[in-house]
Amino acid sequence: MNQVNQTLVTEFVFLGLTDDPHLQIPLFVLFLLVYIMAVLGNVGMMILIRMSPCLHTPMYFLLSHLSFLDVSCSSVVTPTLVMTSVFKRLSVSVLGCATQLFLFMGLGSTEVFILTMMAYDRYIAICRPLVYKVIMNHHVCVYFVVGAYVLALFHAVLQTTCTFRLTFCGSNEILHFYCELPPLLKLSCTDTSLSEALLVFVAGGFMVFCLVIIFTSYIFIVAAILRIHSSDGRSRAFSTCSSHFVCVTLFFGTLLFVYGRPSSNHSIEQDRVAAAIYSMLIPMTNPFIYSLRNQQVKQAMRKAIGNLCVAR
Repeated sequence: MNQVNQTLVTEFVFLGLTDDPHLQIPLFVLFLLVYIMAVLGNVGMMILIRMSPCLHTPMYFLLSHLSFLDVSCSSVVTPTLVMTSVFKRLSVSVLGCATQLFLFMGLGSTEVFILTMMAYDRYIAICRPLVYKVIMNHHVCVYFVVGAYVLALFHAVLQTTCTFRLTFCGSNEILHFYCELPPLLKLSCTDTSLSEALLVFVAGGFMVFCLVIIFTSYIFIVAAILRIHSSDGRSRAFSTCSSHFVCVTLFFGTLLFVYGRPSSNHSIEQDRVAAAIYSMLIPMTNPFIYSLRNQQVKQAMRKAIGNLCVAR
């Protein structure tokens, strides 16, 4: 009888980032501006890398894919975030929720892999410079990127399929501004142990594996830089990986804050703010970090601006 009397969920309702009505318009303007800057910055970075022969290297090939993932990930989340800033409640169909979860998990997982490859690229460039062009040739980079997308696709299909095989009944209100796994699992009226195990072991395993590679790469990078006798040489070597290190710290630091804490320490408000940071603010800041802290990008930008001025 209980199963019969329970109403199956046919749509979900996002409750947004905050319940304060006085913040709706300011948040709408803020998030819209952040999204516009993220799109302009990342698309501009992709165009600059494409047009500048001096940036046709493995590092910037990977960076162009990072920019694509940043703008795509932000585009998946921003519409619901902006709409929930205007309207207190925003509904989405079960299929729409599954699609958003699939896209966000796939793009986010790919970004984790791309950042890991960029750390490995910097390790080879600094620690084994004589064989860098042999190891990090174009074909290897393409295989790396294709492998990242395939692994991320597998992860997204696995998590989305296991999540939406569950039965959702009763409350359909998601205490978030997009379809995120933990809030969704709380709405299920069936056993979620398999989905929770996949979230911990599969997603957590990918995260730990990538962090180990990044951490190990930077141990060797720092050791190699400290062996350089010239201060100018150390400065140049450090500048080639400092932008990536800042991006990795921001991205993984926010993810670990959300998913790495014990469940007893979780705060819904803090998780929603952290999710806004890694889904919108970080995609906006990444192109600025690389453009402001990288001499090659600065030179390419000056040359591109100069060519535009000459053309006019």
